[in-house]
Amino acid sequence: MAETGASPLPSIPPPATPRTPDPRSPLARAERFVWLTARVLEQRLFAHHFRGGDRGPVEAALDAYRNEDGGYGHGLEPDLRGPVSQPLHTARALGVLDAVGLCGGQRAERVCRYLTSVSTADGALPLVRAGGEAALTAPFVPFVTGPPGELLATGPVVGLLHRNEVWHAWLFRATDFCWQAAESLEPSCPYEAEAAVAFLDTAPDRPRARAAAGRLGRLVRERRLAVLDPDALDAHPAAPGCAPGEHRFPHDYARDPRSLARAWFTDDEMARSLDFLAAGQEADGGWPVRRPRWAPAPALEARGRVTVEALRTLRAYGRPLG
Repeated sequence: MAETGASPLPSIPPPATPRTPDPRSPLARAERFVWLTARVLEQRLFAHHFRGGDRGPVEAALDAYRNEDGGYGHGLEPDLRGPVSQPLHTARALGVLDAVGLCGGQRAERVCRYLTSVSTADGALPLVRAGGEAALTAPFVPFVTGPPGELLATGPVVGLLHRNEVWHAWLFRATDFCWQAAESLEPSCPYEAEAAVAFLDTAPDRPRARAAAGRLGRLVRERRLAVLDPDALDAHPAAPGCAPGEHRFPHDYARDPRSLARAWFTDDEMARSLDFLAAGQEADGGWPVRRPRWAPAPALEARGRVTVEALRTLRAYGRPLG
């Protein structure tokens, strides 16, 4: 994909038939929340996804988090603070670039050089690399001093690179690691299963991916790693690796109806999950973060991201936003 670089703010002409949006609609309420409280990055993403905004300003906002080593830091992933590049920050950056169609070319090359420098011999990425910024990070984020790498960090990154047809020497090793990890995974934590799906959804061997996803879906259901009836939430225990009251739902595994994880759930189960997601919009227009809030600033930043993601999920399933 050709490099485009950051572009200036677009000049958007007025609509042919001016109208006042319904301030009660989910989109209008979320827009007010985003412009009042979200980071510039999420504001630019909202404008791109829902108001026809150009993708250049999204890339410009993301560049503020990029370091000279090709990785990303500076709190891009809100629960990790400090300037140092981290794999989780870089995974988030790839997700942003993918969302605006810029995950390729020299951008991907820079990122892959960084990933090569921090991966294990088999291409796996650690969740977080230890350093002096540990005191600035949420207490529930585990720091590691070196190998082993984890599917939790590697799966989403490899999946995004495959989605964008990126090829790099590191990616071959990382793909082999993800296949081995996904096909042998005995998930006890929902986030492990989500990371496996992120890889399997775009893995190059589609029959193999479907087989691995089918096995994983059966385990997710057997081990109750997804809440299938949100009306009985109080009776559903939190899964291992989750805080009390922190649950995962069908829409968390299948954020797009084209995901392999969509086949894990019936139409009724997915409809209830999406109803629950839509009903979760709070009075200020944003969506809540369903995990511990360890400090005010990261919690607010995370709400901006969660709000944009909730809107994108609902739109992907054809839910009316207004």
